[in-house]
Amino acid sequence: MANSAYTSGINTDALFVPAKAATVFAAHESSLFLGGQLIPVVNAPNGVLQVPELAAVAATKINAEAAPGVDIDSVLSADTKNTIVANLYAARSVVRDLGNVDPNEIGRVLGNSVSAKFDTDVAAILATLTGGTTGGSTVLDDIFGAVGAIRGAGETGMLYGVVSADLYGTIMSAVGSTAYAGGEQFQGAALRSGMLGAIAGVPMFVSSYLTESVAVFGQDAMRIGMQKNIDLEVGRRPEAVGFDVVASLHAAVGLIDAGRGRYLDYSA
Repeated sequence: MANSAYTSGINTDALFVPAKAATVFAAHESSLFLGGQLIPVVNAPNGVLQVPELAAVAATKINAEAAPGVDIDSVLSADTKNTIVANLYAARSVVRDLGNVDPNEIGRVLGNSVSAKFDTDVAAILATLTGGTTGGSTVLDDIFGAVGAIRGAGETGMLYGVVSADLYGTIMSAVGSTAYAGGEQFQGAALRSGMLGAIAGVPMFVSSYLTESVAVFGQDAMRIGMQKNIDLEVGRRPEAVGFDVVASLHAAVGLIDAGRGRYLDYSA
């Protein structure tokens, strides 16, 4: 009998592929962090990532040759081991054989669920960054101070900022005030588009998983250990007369250097 007479994943993949695509798309679209742009993602095939943190050392300056000549002194950098163990994030649904069920919508819901759980954990890690000063006249001034403090601690790389959704209006009000008037590239563009854009050279993003807080950090402040990115599995479940649909993520985020970031907490 011809293979096409059988119903299987070979000739009915239109049922499964859209669900998987929708899951992955929804998860990455709704997550600030799974893409790796803000926090670097490092593959951890066995589920455990070890990130070394090396302390600064002093360099030697030579402006005259000794007699007789001597070797440059050797230095040893103190190391701190940071271990990140991947967690399992999963969301499951059972789809009965009753028809009229859009697999894309199932995938979208499951993908959003998994990414939301992961981003909630990232928000908790952001809260462990070094505490920043919140005594400025506006939240915007405090962000300027946080950037200055991070730069003063020696971080020269790219910085990113995450603002809680409940502070978005407060910051935009400060941008719109007369204190920041006259800056077309900052005030005018921000007020027209409604996007925070870059503040003090720091790209700012809004997250619903932070509460009354702002986090500013460099990429080396944290790492994401990734064993397996968002995936979707579909398996037959005879006792339910349908299919098990499970979205999963094997990953974890860990703090590496709290001094490379500042966390501004306004909830107190």
